[in-house]
This record gives sequence, C-alpha cells and structure tokens, in this order.
Amino acid sequence: MNKFWIVFSHTYLSKIKSKSFIITTAIILALIVLMSNVQSFIEMFGSDETDQVAVLTEQEEVYSQLESRTEADFELEHFDGTLEEAQDAVGEESFIAVLDIRETEEGLPEATYYSRDYTNQTAQNILESQLQQIKVEMATNQSGIDPAVIASIYEPVSFENELIATGNGDASDVKTEEELSGARGLVYAILFLLYMAVILYGNMIAMDIANEKTSRVMEILISSSSPVSQMFAKIFGIGLVGLTQMILLLGTAYFVIMQKQDELIGDFFEFFGLSDVSVSTFIYAIIFFLLGYFLYATLAAMLGSLVSRTEDVQQLMTPVTFLIIAAFMISMIGLSMPESTFVVISSYIPFFSPMAMFLRVGLLDIAFWEVGLSILILIVTIIIFAILGAKIYRGGVLMYGTSTSLKDFKKALQLSKKE
Repeated sequence: MNKFWIVFSHTYLSKIKSKSFIITTAIILALIVLMSNVQSFIEMFGSDETDQVAVLTEQEEVYSQLESRTEADFELEHFDGTLEEAQDAVGEESFIAVLDIRETEEGLPEATYYSRDYTNQTAQNILESQLQQIKVEMATNQSGIDPAVIASIYEPVSFENELIATGNGDASDVKTEEELSGARGLVYAILFLLYMAVILYGNMIAMDIANEKTSRVMEILISSSSPVSQMFAKIFGIGLVGLTQMILLLGTAYFVIMQKQDELIGDFFEFFGLSDVSVSTFIYAIIFFLLGYFLYATLAAMLGSLVSRTEDVQQLMTPVTFLIIAAFMISMIGLSMPESTFVVISSYIPFFSPMAMFLRVGLLDIAFWEVGLSILILIVTIIIFAILGAKIYRGGVLMYGTSTSLKDFKKALQLSKKE
C-alpha cells in the first residue's frame, strides 16, 4: 500500500506542477473572468454616443407613433433635408442609416432603409416590425373594423398543460416546469464536463504510461511495485488532477457568478434555473460522473500499457474516443426525447449509461430500481474491466515495440501469466 501512495503522489504532484497544467488552467481561468466582464469591456471601449437613424417623412403621425414604440439602442431623428443630404450624413457617420417613409395611394406607409452596409440589421428589423404594426392599425381604421376584433384575432390561443395521474403514481410526483428547466441546465453541464474529462484525462493516463515505457522508467517501477498498484495509482492520481482543475475552474466560475448575480439574475439563472434542481439530481450527477470516469480511465490505462511510443496512443485510443462520442450524441438526442426506447436501452449499456441514465434521472421521474440497476451494471462492468485491465496491464507494461492493434491484448494476457 505504501508503494501505491508513492506512485499516486508522484503522478499527482508531477502533473499539477507541469507547465502545461499551469498554463492551461491559467488561460481557462482568465477566459472565465474575461467572459464574465465582456459587457464591461464593451462599455469601456465603446462609444458613449447613441446611434441615430435619420427619418424622412411627411407623415407626422406615423413618425410620432414610430418614435414612441421604438425602444432600442438607437434613436430616431426627424431629418428636414433631402434624401441625398441624409445619405451624405450617413456617409459622414452622423447617422447609421436613413429611413425614408412615404405614403401609398391607399394612404398607408411604405419605407426604404438606406445604410452603409448589411452588418447592423438590428435597427432595420426593429423599424420594419414597428412600421408593419402601424400599417396594420391604419388599414384597420380605414376599413372600419373594430381594433378590438383585430387584437382578439392576433391574441395567442389559450393553451395550458396539465398533468394527469397514472397507474404509476400521482401527477404531483412529476417534475414541474421549473425543476425540469433546472435539471436540463445541470444535465447540459454534466454531459459536457464528463465528455471533456473522459477524453482529456483518459488520454492523459494513456500518454503517461506510454511516456514511462518510452523512457524505460517502467522497468524500474515494475521492479519496485506491482503493475496493478501502478495502474490504479495512476487512475486515482490523474483523477485527482482532474478534480483539482475542475474545483479551480468551477470555483472561479461560481465566484464570478456570485459577483455578477445582479446582472445575470434575469438571464443565466432564469435560463438554467439551477436553484430549482433537487438535491438527488446533484447526487446522481456526482455518482455517474465518477463511475463514468473510472470506467473509461480503466480502459485508457489498459490501452496505454500496450503501446511503447506516445505516437501510437491516439491510434489505439480511437475506439474509446468513438464510444465517448457515441454516448455524448445519444445524450444530446435524448435531451429532446428522454423517454424514447433508444435512450432507455442505452441507459443500461455500461459505456453509455453514465450519460444516458443521468439524462433520464435529470429529466424524468423514473423508478429507483431502474437507476439502481444501471448503477449496479456499471459498477460490475468497472470491476470486470479492472480485473481484466490489471492482467493486461501487468503483461502490457513488459511489451515493447510497435503496438497499435487490439490483437496485442492476447499477448499481454500471456505475458501476465508468465510473470
């Protein structure tokens, strides 16, 4: 056990002290802080002057209605000159655009929008929408139709969603819209974190083992400690590296959110609704995240022991990467239809269950035995892969030369028996 802790501490300390870890973490932390202050930077370097749109029209009523309805990041100014003079003013950047409003034969407004380019279409879309509403009102008045009738026609239909009780339980047990919104935000976050963690840290485990074999350090290590203890020491060591990095990143993000919560309260929190997520969902998130990591980390360590050159790691890790991508794609599809048979079956397949079952737990109220069965299958699979992986690792660390084929599993198992 003492040798396990030596390899574990060496793996952990060497990784967190490495320049790549420090630089990568620092860059991501800087990006988090920068993104949280984007608006402040825009305001700092942006102009204090409000953009203006010149309006040419003889219809004073249309202009007054348009001015009163337009609440945006630009202002309207009634231009008394000619169209050519207004266009010249746009060229001199006195205005961002010119809106020329004319009266049709029917007495309704029509307009032409002149601007320097097509990059800023926000003002154009807003003005077009408001003019459309003004035109509808004017046409309604001319035809003698009661405006209340038009308002009732365009009024959204009353459409409510109520849950009914089924034979499986009471309707009150089903997640509310607020809980579902919060769970969906957490599911998004955990799926991306698990996807990135498995790919990043799984490859790190395989590369670390391959590096030791390349430098012949492995020959010294296996003479002082068992290959099995080395494998698990590296899995736990790099797992702690990932945990350290995530704590730093999530802690910084949480601190920034708390500092900016007054600005984000109507955007970030309402969209993700994390305050409405149940405690059990957070617990399941941690459980499936850890189980998913250990499953793929064991596979990565097993494959890393088969290669002697770091160049061969990516090629041998390709099947694992495809499995992770498949699990991620299944979960992304399942976000819109978590009750589909395809997602349900996938939630019991060990390679997909960390993402698929957590998706179902987060978005649906499913029976506890279903979650328990998925977790049990996942744990049993991890144990089987750990035992098999330990044997392959024991023989794989003794293999040198080009190893880019899964056929090397058999050779590694034969060597583990001779050891």
